[in-house]
Amino acid sequence: MTPTLVKTAPIPGQKPGTSGLRARTRTFMGPHYLENFVQSVFDALGGIEGRTLVLGGDGRYFGREASARILKMAAANGAAKVVVGRGGLLSTPAASAVIRTLKADGGLILSASHNPGGEDGDFGVKYNIAAGGPAPESITNAIHAHTETIERYLTLDTPDPDLETVGTLTLGGMTVEVIDPVKIHADLLESLFDFAAIREMIAAGFTLRFDAMHAATGPYAVEVLETRLGAPAGTVMNATPLPDFGGGHPDPNPTHAHALWNLMTGPEAPDFGAASDGDGDRNMILGREVYVAPSDSLAVLAANAHLAPGYARGLKGIARSMPTSRAADRVAEALGVELHETPTGWKFFGTLLDASRATICGEESFGTGSDHVREKDGLWAVLLWLNILAVRKISVREILEDHWARFGRDVYTRHDYEAIDASVAETLMGDLRARLADLAGTRAGPLTVEAADDFSYTDPISGDVATGQGIRILFAEDARLVLRLSGTGTEGATLRVYMERRLADPAEAARADPQVSLAPVIEAAEALAGIRARTGRDKPDVAT
Repeated sequence: MTPTLVKTAPIPGQKPGTSGLRARTRTFMGPHYLENFVQSVFDALGGIEGRTLVLGGDGRYFGREASARILKMAAANGAAKVVVGRGGLLSTPAASAVIRTLKADGGLILSASHNPGGEDGDFGVKYNIAAGGPAPESITNAIHAHTETIERYLTLDTPDPDLETVGTLTLGGMTVEVIDPVKIHADLLESLFDFAAIREMIAAGFTLRFDAMHAATGPYAVEVLETRLGAPAGTVMNATPLPDFGGGHPDPNPTHAHALWNLMTGPEAPDFGAASDGDGDRNMILGREVYVAPSDSLAVLAANAHLAPGYARGLKGIARSMPTSRAADRVAEALGVELHETPTGWKFFGTLLDASRATICGEESFGTGSDHVREKDGLWAVLLWLNILAVRKISVREILEDHWARFGRDVYTRHDYEAIDASVAETLMGDLRARLADLAGTRAGPLTVEAADDFSYTDPISGDVATGQGIRILFAEDARLVLRLSGTGTEGATLRVYMERRLADPAEAARADPQVSLAPVIEAAEALAGIRARTGRDKPDVAT
């Protein structure tokens, strides 16, 4: 079948962010938008002739049509084979697992992660390399360069392939293999954890609920939690993936996973609760009437990972994104392993994992994972928590309080100011950045600035340098403030303000309300940045 050459021209703004290219769904549905970006990926790789790729996504609106278009483009560009999840569905960690297990040359993931779906929601595309992780900046920069010079893309003039039937078919000269989207990932997870111990705990009366938020993790969670671990049917809430996520916002935090939150704080709360996001790579962990902050979750998982068979030999290192609290740093010190502080974006963990310099990684934005894949993995975090609970035989609250008694508590919050005017956000950050050199020793509200910088990172493996990754301000009172602009939104700018303060006293740590304990840091942030006056917002859109 002869490829069809379609003439096109560059479309401004197709620069991949921390997790690929994201835009409004209607934008992706527009003429040439998806095709321009995908062809630019292929061209940036030096072509895909003879290669094997993996394709899938979180099931959001336009995903199936986009999958069909990409398959026809891959065939026209000479790919040998594309492995695709049935119905175009593959969670992000599962896509990484499939790439690694099948030794594919890379893959395309169709997702906007935790962003809303539907025709009026968001869509996204990102390229993952053969190691299974997000493309490094050298590749994303090359992709962006090609989007600015593109003149044509290749496709096939043929009906859309059947993606509903597991098996193989031919598209042009390319093989399309449609696979069960669940099995490879579920098998990998089962190899890491003591499923027998977790099954025994559940059989003895331990209760749990998992909110899949009508997103990609639903089928995986049903298979693992209900089928393999024996949790009662219905343990997984909102288990069926829907193109618009049931009208909800598939972000697993106390604001958007409110049904689970209300259950876990009510009189009929189970022992354990968890939620995952649109593409299955994030997680929220709850105990009965207790919320586990993502930074605390990373630290607890790292401190207890040896209780799971897959990590019984210990950790090679721990890595966290710069805005994530310093709780994991204290665990790394106690374990005598390396601690790596990286920019936001899972791609920065990839070289550390590949070089065996880290085993467990985490971000404050509800993402944790390990070296089993090269993406964060929501269901992995849930299973490690369950493994720890099965071995230690105490509650989530008791595990947290024991951890704080040993390491102290890094009380933490993140305030998000969403869809603010981009020029206002840039000016706010620019003005603060210009003052950094003069801040040390000055007062900011009730606190004293000890040091301030604009975070930069040199990858210890590749030598790649990333600059301008966020403003860090350290206070003499064992507190820290971070400000950065997010790269995951699709409208205006999102200003994220991260605040933390260490509480060394176990009694104070156990009873602390973060918003109260962090009041001095919140006051210091306003004194330094003038967020209310500049944005016109009296409070953040989301506080976690």
